[in-house]
Amino acid sequence: MEKIRCGWCEKDDLYRKYHDEEWGRPVYDDQTIFEFLILESFQAGLSWYTILSKREHFRKAFNQFDYRKIALYTDHKIEELMNDPGIIRNRLKIKATVTNAQKFMEVQDEFGSFSAYIWGFVDGIPLDRQPKTLGDIPAVTPISDCLSKDLKKRGFKFMGSTVVYAHMQATGMVNDHIETCFTRK
Repeated sequence: MEKIRCGWCEKDDLYRKYHDEEWGRPVYDDQTIFEFLILESFQAGLSWYTILSKREHFRKAFNQFDYRKIALYTDHKIEELMNDPGIIRNRLKIKATVTNAQKFMEVQDEFGSFSAYIWGFVDGIPLDRQPKTLGDIPAVTPISDCLSKDLKKRGFKFMGSTVVYAHMQATGMVNDHIETCFTRK
């Protein structure tokens, strides 16, 4: 019997694997949360498929998303990344990654972990919206608006409400798998 999935992931095996194994599953590990935060910020204005297809190269180029190392990137390292065809070569997004790594650690210092901070916006419990169709899934919510505003206030870059909501979906803060999707079972 064929598995029923959310319609957005039927493009190919890369999308299906991501959907089946990662998307919407709660993530509490700061390292993984940071990776998704950065990937989502690079996705702004692009397709998620573009980012997903470059994910392994992003990991290599950005020290496996080690925010401690990224926070120390110099102008020389930024230029090196600007010449790397395996990633999205957008200077503002690359510089934002360095800033976001620095701000990420500031939040860790304040809250004990970034996970404690970000999951606090949903009281530590994934929101289960149970959409019937893809059309029932919003691009933003009042919570993503609030989180986006707070991240920006803390100095994070490329963290608009749409990016933040996509991050919430990716890391399982919200479950937007459609009702008939096999991952709900």
